[in-house]
Amino acid sequence: MTRAPSGGHASESDPLGEYEDVLALAAERATRFLAELDDRQVLPGDADLERLRAFLDEPFPDAPSSAAKVVGDLDRFGSPATVASMGRRYFGLVIGGVLPAALGASWLASTWDQNAGLHVCAAVAAEIERAALRDLLDVLGLPSECEAAYVTGATMASFTALLAGRHALLERMGWDVEARGLYGAPEIPVYLSSEMHPAVRKSLGMLGLGRDRVRPLPVDDQGRIREDAIPSIEGPSIVCAQAGNVNTGASDAFERLADRVAETGGWLHVDGAFGLWANAAPTRRHLVRGVERADSWATDAHKWLNVPYDSGLAFVRDAACLRAACTVDAVYLTRGERREPSETTPELSRRARGVEIWAALRSLGRSGIAELVDRCCRHATRFAEGLAGAGHEVLNDVVLNQVVVAFGDADETDRVIDAIQRDGTCWCGPTEYQGRRAMRISVSSWATTEADVERSLEVMLRCAAGAPC
Repeated sequence: MTRAPSGGHASESDPLGEYEDVLALAAERATRFLAELDDRQVLPGDADLERLRAFLDEPFPDAPSSAAKVVGDLDRFGSPATVASMGRRYFGLVIGGVLPAALGASWLASTWDQNAGLHVCAAVAAEIERAALRDLLDVLGLPSECEAAYVTGATMASFTALLAGRHALLERMGWDVEARGLYGAPEIPVYLSSEMHPAVRKSLGMLGLGRDRVRPLPVDDQGRIREDAIPSIEGPSIVCAQAGNVNTGASDAFERLADRVAETGGWLHVDGAFGLWANAAPTRRHLVRGVERADSWATDAHKWLNVPYDSGLAFVRDAACLRAACTVDAVYLTRGERREPSETTPELSRRARGVEIWAALRSLGRSGIAELVDRCCRHATRFAEGLAGAGHEVLNDVVLNQVVVAFGDADETDRVIDAIQRDGTCWCGPTEYQGRRAMRISVSSWATTEADVERSLEVMLRCAAGAPC
């Protein structure tokens, strides 16, 4: 076999030549990127971003370029301009790293290039997702009859789960929403935590249920729905609760909420983007007691399970409602007797996200997932103890992987956050919590070590003291 020159185009007689060259180059550059993560600042520098912009602003070329050149340029200009969220000291926005098995599975799944919408198009993807669903329900302690949607993130997960809820409630009231739409449909009251993540409100807006017509439920000082303030729920309604407040990590009282929703034949949805994973750790399970009594759940695998973006999950107890809301028919769509992925998601064509999830689950096992959750929580506790011990105000009870800290008034807190971010050793973002300006620390990466925590804590304390960072 005649090989195409390295960095050139493969000939028709050697169609694999360019693939081999470019994959070898990508592996080399990706490995180097990972090796350099620990020595670089978390945020890219201005000069790196300017070089990237200048490169991207070059005129569109008239002639083709080799795959090796394209990937080499992407690494040369793109890699230095990335945020090191893949690293061990990124504590912003509840972003996890990527497990080695999940990254390897992602590369292989991209090479397979399967359209995971239909079993006939991608039997391997459909079967892997079926197996991953079984393991996810087991690990997360959810009912075994649940169906799942593999979607992009928690926004689409809540959208999909609430799509099933909208179908279920309107069907009980004699209304076929898929056929007739919402014009003239019975009203569905929606109740949600006053500190619900905006992704849920966005989902309600996309569903035609309205972002601003919801009925907010008051919360306590940890962001939990107050049990003593749960109102009488009017008829079949949607109630949205949280497993893991986005600031504090606290979870709602699911047992009480489930009782109240069941009285009226409503639908209880849980946004558990990261907090649902507390149910995977025996030491944290009590924090989400009763969560399995909900009707639907949303979570992100790219948070605590540490798989690549984008990877959200919607679980729905009543599989028939999810399929009724999502199924699409066409004469050319071939269906068999097995589970059809397209019947559970708003998408028809999509990538095989479940492959990475399956790989992460298998690489960690039950004990590894529990230990990952516990380890991140221990790191968060250490941050809180170190900051409080130095006289800074930790605003939340640190029960999970979230720490909210204030360094005085809003201006001083912003000064400290800016200094920490400019130092580059670690990255934490600002937040507003119940009227207070604060810094939020989210520990989500499998790779973060005790040494990383101590190194980051030392920088936080130094910056808070006004010393050069």
